[in-house]
Amino acid sequence: MFSFDALSLLFVGLIVLGAVPNLFYTFGYLPHIERKSHFLVHYFMFIASMLGVVVANNALVFLFAWELMSLTSWQLILTDTAEASTRKAARFYFFMTHFGFVFLLLFFLIAGNGELETAFAQLKIGAGAFAYPTLLFFFVLLGLLSKAGVVPLHVWLPYAHPAAPSPVSALMSGVMLKVAIYALFRFLFDILYPWPLEWGVLVLVLGALSALVGVLYALSEHDIKALLANHSIENIGIILLGFGMGMIFDTLGLFTLSSFAFVAALFHTFNHMSFKSLLFMGAGSVLHRTHTKNIEKYGGLIKAMPVTAWTFLIASVSISALPPSNGFLSEWMIFQSMLGSSQIAPMTLKLAIPFAIFALALTGGLAIACFVKAYGITFLGLHRSENAEHAHEVNGAMKGGMVLMAGVVLSLMLVTPFYFTYFDAAVQLLHGKSVYALIFPEGIWQMHSVAVYGGTVSPLLLLGLLIGVTLLLVMAAKLIGVKTRCHRSWACGYTTGPRTQYSATGFAGPIRRFFSWLYRQNVHFDKERVAGHESKFSHAHFDVHVTPLFERSLYRAPVRAAQVLSYWVYRLAHFEQTRYAAMIFNMLLLVLFSYRIFAHEFSWATLLLESTVMAISLKILVIGDRK
Repeated sequence: MFSFDALSLLFVGLIVLGAVPNLFYTFGYLPHIERKSHFLVHYFMFIASMLGVVVANNALVFLFAWELMSLTSWQLILTDTAEASTRKAARFYFFMTHFGFVFLLLFFLIAGNGELETAFAQLKIGAGAFAYPTLLFFFVLLGLLSKAGVVPLHVWLPYAHPAAPSPVSALMSGVMLKVAIYALFRFLFDILYPWPLEWGVLVLVLGALSALVGVLYALSEHDIKALLANHSIENIGIILLGFGMGMIFDTLGLFTLSSFAFVAALFHTFNHMSFKSLLFMGAGSVLHRTHTKNIEKYGGLIKAMPVTAWTFLIASVSISALPPSNGFLSEWMIFQSMLGSSQIAPMTLKLAIPFAIFALALTGGLAIACFVKAYGITFLGLHRSENAEHAHEVNGAMKGGMVLMAGVVLSLMLVTPFYFTYFDAAVQLLHGKSVYALIFPEGIWQMHSVAVYGGTVSPLLLLGLLIGVTLLLVMAAKLIGVKTRCHRSWACGYTTGPRTQYSATGFAGPIRRFFSWLYRQNVHFDKERVAGHESKFSHAHFDVHVTPLFERSLYRAPVRAAQVLSYWVYRLAHFEQTRYAAMIFNMLLLVLFSYRIFAHEFSWATLLLESTVMAISLKILVIGDRK
């Protein structure tokens, strides 16, 4: 029923590292929640359900814990139901999470021959006997990646995370998404192993697309929590880049490179848990004090909220993968794993891997630009609103939670070898080789790539050099006696004010225009009129709204089709009961015929016969004679 092997315990540790600082933050945030009992019951059940998922050892326990995790997180989003946008986000999340649950249920029913109390190790026998293993792989991808927020199943994240209370956003983005990554490791290794090369290529391409799409939409966002939600899509994509490379190397028999790539994926999984949890905590603190999620209304908060500002800066440096942060180290490892594929022959890999390298490189640059915008507009410069001007630091419990999580972020950089012993043990359990001695052959001072022409990096030396150079510059400034001088702006001598600063919209403008084919933004420019004429000196408002491409192209048409179909079924159920019963009968026939095709050998003759029977039944019983 339960398993406590190296992989399960590793993710138990991830959940604990994410939940303990969040508990401190939550109890500081709790006075601002109206339905406290509702929140606390579902909050603790949510944490318990995530622990249940990672220690489950059979399908029934896993599905129960998975569904409990979905329902409790859905109820946490609905903590404050006053706004219509919150209710809409909760409905969207409820649909997407149960969309994935259906495919997981199908996967378990097929692999277990209808038996849900079978252990994962025994499901491998049923999956191996199934005639269409790639179909099972797609069921796993649809079931898990819809929860993880991978393109094109990512559209719920920018709605659900901003709607949820900030501690819940931190848990959902930092921890819950990683539970899906755990399940991907568990199912692919314990049930579907070995796999063909195409599976790894597909995961790699999905990771590259998710990384690019996530960071591009993050750059266009003005809602700070929606911006962070889009970065979750980006970082899940980066994790899948490492995971996909591990699958590819494993298929080709390059087990050392495979283990290195899987360790890199696990390392980035922990990194994303730490810095994204901290970023959502910081965003929640700013939101709590300014009462708005609009970045354009912030500014100058570093003096009023120093603890929030400095912890947010630590997380921003890490998510931007700037050396020597933990985010830099894990992305460096993923780069090294992809660069170690230079001698691979298959043409599909010669196309897919360079695309993935390009995607990761571009993602890194855009992430830096995005967090220069997010941090600079929020904490630096002058106040852009009265709320920002009167903001002050949050209470001690919330600050304690942020400081603790900042400690987790820094520990992943400073004591990396300690974490790697557990990553290495988990990968060894999953048919891998130990790579710890190859990564740290000279102790903790240097990290090595295992590729033939791989590189070396020393995070501790980089950190020491950074601190040393900074101290030298400070000492030199004091010795020279640099004085602070205040002058008017050079541009025509005007006095700098909040309205003459860089805005978030202006900062992202060049990138937004370059990727206009993706954004398809709606630009609104409203000017106040005086006596029917545009006034030269009146108030003007400029606004840019971006409708996500995937939501517009992939989701709206199916939603309209589902609405039409549901209305048709409603009419049958209430006004034409005979045809409604006939439709149910035909659906049962479809399920029985489909089961035969999936569970037994495929036959074109039988398929033709069954399709003819279905068509006749639909014509006579459901459609009937139309006059």
